[in-house]
Amino acid sequence: MAESNFIDYVKFCSRSGAGGAGSMHFRREKHVPKGGPDGGDGGRGGHIILRGNTQMWTLLHLKYKKHVIAESGKSGEGGRRTGADGKDVILEVPLGTVAKDAETGEKRFEITEDGQEVVLTKGGRGGLGNHHFKSSTNQAPHYAQPGEEGIEEWIILELKLLADVGLVGFPNAGKSTLLSAVSAAQPEIGDYPFTTLVPNLGVVSYRDDRSFVMADIPGIIEGAADGKGLGIRFLRHIERNSILLFVIPADANQIIKEYQILLGELEKYNPELLDKKRLLAISKSDLLDEELMQEMQAEIPEGISAVFISSVTQTNLDRLKDMIWQAIHAE
Repeated sequence: MAESNFIDYVKFCSRSGAGGAGSMHFRREKHVPKGGPDGGDGGRGGHIILRGNTQMWTLLHLKYKKHVIAESGKSGEGGRRTGADGKDVILEVPLGTVAKDAETGEKRFEITEDGQEVVLTKGGRGGLGNHHFKSSTNQAPHYAQPGEEGIEEWIILELKLLADVGLVGFPNAGKSTLLSAVSAAQPEIGDYPFTTLVPNLGVVSYRDDRSFVMADIPGIIEGAADGKGLGIRFLRHIERNSILLFVIPADANQIIKEYQILLGELEKYNPELLDKKRLLAISKSDLLDEELMQEMQAEIPEGISAVFISSVTQTNLDRLKDMIWQAIHAE
């Protein structure tokens, strides 16, 4: 996924179509000079609709679409002919897309299934033709309803990546290297902070042709929940992960301290994240010998399953996959 092509936030003006006007028409035929009202109804204005698509991973295609406008409905005609509905505009979006009102910030809905369709901005109703208003006291109503106006509103779409396991750690902790070692993903890897500037997804093959999806989230730093570093821009992606895999390098000053800082940032952003299942991987363990590993066991936080791994030498990667799979499918 190219860095410049990953777009997880767009804002645009959504305008649905107006309803068509009802027809004020009277039946006029050769042998029926004074027929009754037969004006048809106006057509419905077009909706703006979001549709889930599993083949999409980004909102890039909507980045430059500042106005989305649906067709208006056509007016009704004589003979009780209803006007055509305005054409709907269907926007395909990745699963995990959240629609919000740009003015209030209120969440409208979330797209979570392939093919799921939800009306974002509803088209105006068509007006009723004059035949609806005929009564015993008004046999020839010279009135038909106008169509309902469409709705114009500003909408925000945010993408939260859908993945089974999300990698959580400081910059340069080895998350991208781990993802590239266990999947076919090819994230940018370098020995400097913030190598990863966009989330990366990888499908991890498991035993018996099974698999799960892993997401490499850009590194968190202390104060991320308050907007430091890359800020909270990418923290929202963690909300959709079933499992949080904390990645802390073996050369960290204090494993338990780094773990607590990461946990604190997640709690400040969204306390519900602490309810997710958590695993710990001590990366870059090829730097350690057996004696050092034994000493570092005491630094591992209580209540979390941990494993020493090395993405370079492939050490314990199968064991890590087993732990992840069991955590995903545990009751």
